[in-house]
Amino acid sequence: MTTDTGLTPVLSASEVTALMRRVYPQLGAEYSITDVRPGFCLARLEADERHLRPGGTVSGPTLFTLADIGGYGCALSHIGPEELAVTTNLNINYMRKAGPGIIEAECRILKLGKRLMVFDAALYWRHDNSLIAHATGTYSIPTAR
Repeated sequence: MTTDTGLTPVLSASEVTALMRRVYPQLGAEYSITDVRPGFCLARLEADERHLRPGGTVSGPTLFTLADIGGYGCALSHIGPEELAVTTNLNINYMRKAGPGIIEAECRILKLGKRLMVFDAALYWRHDNSLIAHATGTYSIPTAR
């Protein structure tokens, strides 16, 4: 990703992950933010048997959660530790199945305004680098920034 987004991260990947684990401890250690760049973040899931539906496929709710975590990571990394940034919309299209292993969501900020952030997320199963889902979402940004 080499385009100039005009956006500057204010938190690193490790800072975002630590913040998410502190404010949302039920999330679990298998989800993390592993990279932050201007207008971008990479969310990662280490999917295991807990994330599988019958047939050995990673469940839709698990992939939805990863896309949402990616959006939250984008918001936090670019606006700072605003824990009350919340999802107002998330749409996802599932394209291929994935089994256990590493799944990553490559998330881009499409627009970051004073009250809303719009993003998209491309989810890849790193077993074979196949695109398994695509999501778009909107986060509401707290007004006291």
